[in-house]
Amino acid sequence: MGSVERNVEYRLGDTRMHGLLVAPEGASALPTVVLIHDAFGLGTEMIAIARHLAGLGFAVFAADVWGNRTTAQDQPEIGPLIGSMVGNRPEWHARVDAAHRTAVAQPEIDADNVILLGYCFGGSSALEFVRTGGAVRGAVAIHPGLDIVEFDWSAASPGTEVLVSLGAADPMATAEQRQQLTEALDGAGVEWELNLYSRTVHAFTSLKAQDSPAPHVFAYHPRNAERAWRATTRFLTETFARASVG
Repeated sequence: MGSVERNVEYRLGDTRMHGLLVAPEGASALPTVVLIHDAFGLGTEMIAIARHLAGLGFAVFAADVWGNRTTAQDQPEIGPLIGSMVGNRPEWHARVDAAHRTAVAQPEIDADNVILLGYCFGGSSALEFVRTGGAVRGAVAIHPGLDIVEFDWSAASPGTEVLVSLGAADPMATAEQRQQLTEALDGAGVEWELNLYSRTVHAFTSLKAQDSPAPHVFAYHPRNAERAWRATTRFLTETFARASVG
């Protein structure tokens, strides 16, 4: 099955963002994944994920949260980018919302059948979107930093479905933070699933973490990267299937 790709420019104030639409050829109103990149930005690794998802039959809109298709190479670049969002949550939330609004305007996308999928910073972004009332079927957060997610979920829509995949040794998603999250999800009536992988730290799906200078903080774990991918595709398939008969 062939696919189509289209760069999609959108704006928030003075910030120009360059998203990417990837969908099966001839697609119209398909179940859709809004993909939110990790701290490195919308680069080759995220685009490969978008293409893989399109190959499974989904429409995918890959967001450009940093703007101008900015990509980062190392921590000195990453820190200020994340800090600029965490230090200005209204801006952060607005950028994710702008990506969602732009996505649902595309003809390949079913506006009523959207799931957010985010990695690292993108996983935190997906959780924040649902937490603050974003109207989607669900969200998948793969090794999100729970240390930057807030725990007031009173604005979330009951019945929204959430999948979180984490390393048990992730210092950015401690046992206390995991408990805070699940208690908040329960309180909001959000359906949740938590996959927890032993002896695994942050960024365990990222190929950029293969030669980590700080393996106690972040490191690639190929087996658990594959397990998280299988959990993700199962969640997408099941959640979209329930929506189609709901």
